[in-house]
Amino acid sequence: MKKRIFLVVLALMVAMAFVGCGGADETSKQSSEPSESKVEEQKELLIYCGVTMVRPMTEIAKIIEEQENCKITIEKGGSGGLLNKLKTDKTGDLYLPGSDSYINTLVEEEIIKEHVLVGYNKAAIFVQKGNPLNITSDLENFTKEEYMVVIGNPESGSIGKETKKILDKKGIFEKVVANASKLTNDSTELLRVIKDKEVDLVINWYATSVWDDNPKDIDVLQIDEEYAKKKKLVVGLLKYSENPELAKIFMDYASSDAGKEIFNKYGLYDIK
Repeated sequence: MKKRIFLVVLALMVAMAFVGCGGADETSKQSSEPSESKVEEQKELLIYCGVTMVRPMTEIAKIIEEQENCKITIEKGGSGGLLNKLKTDKTGDLYLPGSDSYINTLVEEEIIKEHVLVGYNKAAIFVQKGNPLNITSDLENFTKEEYMVVIGNPESGSIGKETKKILDKKGIFEKVVANASKLTNDSTELLRVIKDKEVDLVINWYATSVWDDNPKDIDVLQIDEEYAKKKKLVVGLLKYSENPELAKIFMDYASSDAGKEIFNKYGLYDIK
């Protein structure tokens, strides 16, 4: 009798051990399988953008971030400085300078793979609101000692580069540099000095004159078309891009009718 009880107990113990091993094995198997709930890594874009175009590009970036569930970082600055940075760092996905001449340079160097037109830029003369000194649009005014003058640095930003072209064509660049109190890095500083009434006139991108409350502090004098033409705004895809397909989605939207409307809202498309 005792022998039978012993055999029954032994059989039960063996059965439990077998079930236990099977359960542990199943648990191990389940834990080794990849989780279906694992979140896919979020794609990112790095965009180098000239100061004047930051506002429309930021608005478009928000749309693309929501649409594509991605993260977009915009690094702003003078177009020349950004050009040097992207070539040195060899990183980034898109580049939008204030003039297509920068893009043309990178196309020749095979750093830009493809590009699209998104808007236009044009230089103009800014004076204080109401034009208290009755300054005319004659570029020679920038050489006159009676006026406080500041211009952009052609080595650091697109507006400086464009200003040099305009004044070189007029044949007065060196005279203007000699008369200027300083050379600034970008359009933001040119806006500040005229709004703060530190100077009497500057040359800046027209688009900045329509932003926010700037119209209450600034009057715009158009420069003759002979000297200041519309400049194409072109977004270029960098060969360094780690997410070129996502970058192309951004480019497609920026160059679409919806994108052009956004650029136009900030004075960067329909320019006289």
